[in-house]
Amino acid sequence: MLPLRDHVPTRTFPFVNYALIAANVAAFLWEQSLGALGVGQQQIADAFGLVPATVVQDPAHAVVSAFTAMFLHASWLHLGGNMLFLWIFGDNVEDALGHAKYLAFYLLAGVAAAVLQVTTGLDSLIPMVGASGAIAGVLAAYVALYPRAPVTVLNPIPVLWLFFGLFFTLPAWVVIGEFFVVNLLNGFGSLWLPEQGGVAFMAHVGGFVFGLAAVRLFLRAPPERPRGWRRQVPPRIVQVENPFYRSAR
Repeated sequence: MLPLRDHVPTRTFPFVNYALIAANVAAFLWEQSLGALGVGQQQIADAFGLVPATVVQDPAHAVVSAFTAMFLHASWLHLGGNMLFLWIFGDNVEDALGHAKYLAFYLLAGVAAAVLQVTTGLDSLIPMVGASGAIAGVLAAYVALYPRAPVTVLNPIPVLWLFFGLFFTLPAWVVIGEFFVVNLLNGFGSLWLPEQGGVAFMAHVGGFVFGLAAVRLFLRAPPERPRGWRRQVPPRIVQVENPFYRSAR
């Protein structure tokens, strides 16, 4: 299920969220420039990604790589998907938390994601890269603050386009809940086949759980509640008889 936009206005300009998006894009362009110089993607991931098997051997490097890994991506598709989710949901979370607290929340969600990914696969040699864990924390914060906010999504089943159209609107708890359930199921599956695939599902779970547990601690003020995803009932119109007007009978 691919979200395209939400319908919750913000009260402040989300410059931290935009800066995070810009930093991720700049880091990926830097990766591409290294690739043009002959440096392979695997070399970059080994140097700046988080490798679980090396955490015990070199904890100082692991702490640094937990942060650098958040800004690296394996492909344009990987980057684009993550930034789309951050663009849609991050501005409202920043609005509710405040700029400084939002930045701290984002980075700590990324660290929590890395911790769970590492602890569930200490012997893994696969480097973890990507902002998905931190963004999962942002999604959890959004659904905790705005569970019934309307979110426009792309209809995932082409044959249903004929009946329901290309786009439709769902409440945030359905869209983000589907994201968590899929990642949770795949995360448990990855524990049985840790070297298969290449997606750090447990990192997504870790970031999401952190976001749900911690968002209220970072909350600046109660969020401005959006209108529910269902159409509002219009106010009842009461007709008052004009005493200066008499109808012909």
